[in-house]
Amino acid sequence: MEKKIHSYESDDITVEFDSKRCIHSAECVKNLPSVFNPNNKPWITPGEASAEKIKEVVQHCPTGALQYKNGEEELPARQNTITIVPDGPLYLRGDIEIQNAEGETLLEDTRVAVCRCGASENKPLCDDTHEDVDFEAPASFEKAKLRPTKDGDPSESKLILKLMDDGPILLEGTYRVHSIANEAVNSSKNVALCRCGQSSDKPFCDGTHKDVGFEG
Repeated sequence: MEKKIHSYESDDITVEFDSKRCIHSAECVKNLPSVFNPNNKPWITPGEASAEKIKEVVQHCPTGALQYKNGEEELPARQNTITIVPDGPLYLRGDIEIQNAEGETLLEDTRVAVCRCGASENKPLCDDTHEDVDFEAPASFEKAKLRPTKDGDPSESKLILKLMDDGPILLEGTYRVHSIANEAVNSSKNVALCRCGQSSDKPFCDGTHKDVGFEG
């Protein structure tokens, strides 16, 4: 995972922008154009709004490309959630840790966008390449693949994404999966998520990565 971080400061807050993680969802521009305006130079001017308002808007950034610093650490969302974006990435929120196959921590964050098309140059994170390769994947998912929880709160554990060498993501923890096509499901089942983009059972892995020679 590459980083290219730019910092923008005011007296009350510093906003950091990682251009490698931005996929132009434009949540910041829509919600606070006085601070986030791509037509200006610099395009982020934190002095134009209160620190509290900027923090609120930064936390709407689904990829984690925007972060803030003002002496307070951003707390994870109350629930670990996975949002399936049609023809796009997985948006994850919560107490997230990305590990390599050996269990070494690569990234800890509260917001990430995970590549589903298999073509990102910043794997496992999305870099918007799905737009260039015309990736197609429905937002639906098979509920039978998950293990619905009864009363447990999906925020009670860390959500771990373990990247298998040239293979899927092994998901460990409790989480809530939802999309525009399905009712939300709370689950604590360890599942394998497709990374090659060619599984016939998206977003779950069906072993196709072996047939297509996926490298990740």
